[in-house]
Amino acid sequence: MKKLVVVLFFLTLILILIGVVVVLTASSSYSEFNKSDSFFLFKKHLAKVLLALLALMIGAIIPYEFYRYLSKYLMISIVIILILTVIMNSGKKGAERWFSIWGFEFQPVDIAKVILIIHLANLLDKKDEYLDNLKIGYLPLIFWILIVSGLIIIQPNISNAILIFLTSMILIYVGGAPTKYVFGTLSIFGISATLVALTFTHSKTRIETYINALISGEPINLQVLQALVSLGSGGIFGLGVGDSKQNNLFLPEAYGDFIFSILGEQFGLIGALMVIMIYLTVTLSGVIIAKKVKDKFGQMLAFGIAIQIGLYAMVNMAVNVGLFPTTGLPLPFISYGGTSIVFNSAAVGILINIGISNYLKEIERKKANLEFA
Repeated sequence: MKKLVVVLFFLTLILILIGVVVVLTASSSYSEFNKSDSFFLFKKHLAKVLLALLALMIGAIIPYEFYRYLSKYLMISIVIILILTVIMNSGKKGAERWFSIWGFEFQPVDIAKVILIIHLANLLDKKDEYLDNLKIGYLPLIFWILIVSGLIIIQPNISNAILIFLTSMILIYVGGAPTKYVFGTLSIFGISATLVALTFTHSKTRIETYINALISGEPINLQVLQALVSLGSGGIFGLGVGDSKQNNLFLPEAYGDFIFSILGEQFGLIGALMVIMIYLTVTLSGVIIAKKVKDKFGQMLAFGIAIQIGLYAMVNMAVNVGLFPTTGLPLPFISYGGTSIVFNSAAVGILINIGISNYLKEIERKKANLEFA
């Protein structure tokens, strides 16, 4: 357990550091052209990185059991914030996903996905014996999942809603929810989400473009085409740090959603594969920590955090190579700014605390057994 925690900590720092380097090089042309300061976006990202490191440390210090007692209040609070986000930004094009308070802006979805995992972990622990009971055990879990996912869909932020829903369903399935309930819910949600997506112009266009690309064999759109050019240009060993060509305004969102392509261009296939391996190792470390934890709340919380990070990384990279429709999801710890890096780091801090706490408890149990013997 101790080694897993150390590995998790340092690999997270490595991902953050990689993000700092790639954001610096990927955002310079955009910052220079739009802000007359090639370091403009980098400085904003660096501020978020410092907040992320602080969040990681705080998450690692606070005992994870503390969140059990706050989960309901945290859940109600974030639901209220999600509702206010939709109401306050109604009619403001492009602002629907942001919430502003006292001059500080953040995306509630980044907080909601962590809080939902905390609350589901608590409910799975409390209702462990009743999960096969539709009314008492299963539906209370689905209620909160649907509330959060539904409020995020109508922002509209369909890709985040789908991933949050999928992560939650995987969590409650592993937590003991009956297979027939889980797959029935997934089927209903899948159909409903598709129908809702087709009602929004931007998501409908993305779906149609993706289907047409599958049929024709052509790239999904110009953004994906430039991303593929960027990855291909990197070759095996890459062009070198700062030598990317696509970040010169050829690839939109080069520092954000499509930063993996710039990473591949600069560090090559070897660098891209190493980053993929780091994400896999982080995810597996979290899953192994969850398996070793003795209490169910800790197990579910650790598993949910690990799977969520892994899924977001997988989807982002799949979008970069054209396997999935363009979604607008950031690459965890690496993409530019936003509140994603802060709350992902806080989540890893919680995961680290789970590992450390259970390691210390195991030592105490062994000492108690020796004394008893």
